Amino acid sequence: MQKVISASRRTDIPAFYLDWFLHRLKLGSFKLTNPYSGTIRTVVVSKSSVGAIVFWSKNFAPLLKKVKELSGWPAVFNFTLNSGNSLLEPGAPPLDERKEQMRALATIYGARAVRWRFDPVVFYCADGVERNNLSSFETLCEFAVGLGIQSCTISFMDPYRKIAEREKHLPGFRFLYPDTPRLIETAAWMAERAAGYAIKLFTCCEAGLGDVKTENLAPGRCIDHDLICRLYGANLSGKQDMGQRKAAGCLCHQSVDVGSYREHPCLCGCLYCYANPVVKPKGA
Repeated sequence: MQKVISASRRTDIPAFYLDWFLHRLKLGSFKLTNPYSGTIRTVVVSKSSVGAIVFWSKNFAPLLKKVKELSGWPAVFNFTLNSGNSLLEPGAPPLDERKEQMRALATIYGARAVRWRFDPVVFYCADGVERNNLSSFETLCEFAVGLGIQSCTISFMDPYRKIAEREKHLPGFRFLYPDTPRLIETAAWMAERAAGYAIKLFTCCEAGLGDVKTENLAPGRCIDHDLICRLYGANLSGKQDMGQRKAAGCLCHQSVDVGSYREHPCLCGCLYCYANPVVKPKGA
């Protein structure tokens, strides 16, 4: 039975730690530290034992420059493409650059291997005006379907103590957390707009959206053994990953995440991120 390598839910490996990742691939193993117990284990990897690598990133530019070094490794790309809002995502490249990265990945690996994420949907108040990051959603739907991408995964921002600490450094700014009816209304609006472009909308860890009245929204899995088997003929278990947030609605299949919150702190600086260390936001 083969394994899936997740790189990574905990940080942006393609943007900031790609050289380390490629080095470990060449060595044939990863040493993983359990974030709770501190125990260390070694995961052996080879082109025969890995069904696919699932990359997660907002910026695949470094990976595209070294794509030849991934030759022979099956790959799927969870590409977060939200908006061009530099306040929320100060470390991300301009939106147009990221769109061209998505185009390049779809050309090299095929559109089915590129999975678009609009994640998370964010509501906030700046200078007394309520705002959100949805202004580019329809434009991105049109762009994605033009590449042959047929789905989008969404989630809504969750409150974390780290996020509240960041807010303290931004006078006149605060995040908003709408109630469930407002989230359901927003998800229905997104599903309707996506349907107009023949894009299927899926949710990531949003069990509370079960009451959305639309056929174009369903719980999704960001690590999908069925997709990987169709793409690459992998031999995977199809078992659910019990280490993920099942109660929140996560349906992901099993994977081995090789990132580390402590050893690989994400450098994007996104204000809404659960993984970032608490740092003073840029411009504060």
